[in-house]
Amino acid sequence: MIVLCSILKAPRLNTDRVVIEMTQIEQSDRLSDFKHHFEKFVQSYIEQSNKDNKGLITEFDPEWPSPCLQIDESLSAGASAGENIAWKPYKRTPPGDLHNLESALEISIDTRLGLLFGQYFGLDLHAEHERGPVLLLQAYSETDYERLQKNLIAHVLMKRRLKQADTLFFALTDEDDWIISLDVQSCAVVLEQVGKAPKEKIADSLTDFIAALTPVPQFVSL
Repeated sequence: MIVLCSILKAPRLNTDRVVIEMTQIEQSDRLSDFKHHFEKFVQSYIEQSNKDNKGLITEFDPEWPSPCLQIDESLSAGASAGENIAWKPYKRTPPGDLHNLESALEISIDTRLGLLFGQYFGLDLHAEHERGPVLLLQAYSETDYERLQKNLIAHVLMKRRLKQADTLFFALTDEDDWIISLDVQSCAVVLEQVGKAPKEKIADSLTDFIAALTPVPQFVSL
C-alpha cells in the first residue's frame, strides 16, 4: 500500500519584524538601566546634601519660579530676592522629551539624553568623576527647558558650520570652554572644547558615565 504524505511548509519568518522587536527590547532595557543609575545618583545627591549641607539651598529669584523650590504660595509671596531657600529635584510627570529637537535638527537622539534633561526640574547637579569635577546640566523650569533646547540647536548648527560631527552637550567641567557631550552618531560620551572636534571618548554611554559619578552637593545660584 502506498501512503501519500503531505508536506507542511513552515511559515516564513519575518526577520525584519524580529530585528525591530529585538531593537525595541534592547532600547527599553538600556533606558531602564539608565533610569536606575540616574535616579540612584539623584537620590544619593539629596541624601548627601542633607548630611553635609543640611539640605539643598539656593537664592530665591521671583523672576524665575520653579516647581523644584520647597516653598508654598504664601511663603513665595513674602520671600525676598536673594533670600536662601530650599530646593529639591522635582520629578516631572510625564517626563520631558527631545522630540522637538530631533525634528528641528533632523536627527535621532539617544532617549537617555532626553531622560537626563527631562526627568526632573531642578538646579544643575555637581559631581565628581575620575577625571575631575562635573556639573550636570538640568532644566530649572519649562521656560528653562525650552532655552536649553535652543542652546543645543545653536551648538549643533555651529558644529555643522565647522564641518564637525554632531554632538549635544550635557555637562560642564571646571576648565573654561571644555564641555562633556554626547556623540549623536555613536552615543558615546566625549570631552570637547567649544568650537573644536571632541578630544577623546570618556565613556561608552550615558549610563556608564552617570554610574561613574559621585554626587558633591553645593550651593547653587541661578
